[in-house]
Amino acid sequence: MAGRDASQPRGQDRSSSARQDARSRTPSPDVTGLKIVDCYGGNVSLGGGFERVVVNDVDVTAYVEAELDRLHPNRVLAREATSAAEYRAAWDAIEKQWGETIDRARRLPEAKLHERVDGEWSFVETQRHLLMAGDAWIGNAVLEEDAPYHSLGLPGGGVPAEASAKLLGLTLDAIPTLEEVLAPRLARMATMCRVVDELTEAELDRVCGRKPADLYPDKDYVVRRCLSVVLKEEAEHHRYAVRDLTVLEADTRTE
Repeated sequence: MAGRDASQPRGQDRSSSARQDARSRTPSPDVTGLKIVDCYGGNVSLGGGFERVVVNDVDVTAYVEAELDRLHPNRVLAREATSAAEYRAAWDAIEKQWGETIDRARRLPEAKLHERVDGEWSFVETQRHLLMAGDAWIGNAVLEEDAPYHSLGLPGGGVPAEASAKLLGLTLDAIPTLEEVLAPRLARMATMCRVVDELTEAELDRVCGRKPADLYPDKDYVVRRCLSVVLKEEAEHHRYAVRDLTVLEADTRTE
């Protein structure tokens, strides 16, 4: 599932009330204020970042967040890191987890790694997006590299695709193999490892000399914020990836 980049601006608030076909699927909308009443059905699924969710007059927000944290504890490490040591611990856990998950993905046929489950990003597309996140927030903003963006990077849904492709030199229609994506992806992960290993408390509060990309809003980007965005992106997309790998593995066993 394509997660929303923490820096992407929220859309206009709107409120609506509707009866909806339970089979409908609406990708990446801003549903602030949405209210669905007088409806019924089974297999209702919601996914995304919600500040508050109420079901039949019961606020279930805290329950859902607590259950996600229980199932995916690296979310907590990513969200709560404040000191240099905590950023290192969070990245170590995330890097280890991805290593295990990539090994798991490699056991699937290559075609399965390009397959989208319920219209979400494939495993390869997820790696391309996380490559882009690292290039933007670490390579460009934190390190100010001369050429931070790899052409296989894939921007999030809130970034204009064609504009970012032209500006950053991305090849959006590429269909690389997993190993072709992992070469720059693992190299960028190694860069992140070096950054957190050398991190100091003073560095955390340094204002970066660049934005993640020119398409981002003009504001101060502090190192700690950049690191936090990467950690959260990694943790959330890992959650989506293992969810979909389970489906792909089941499909492979029945074919």
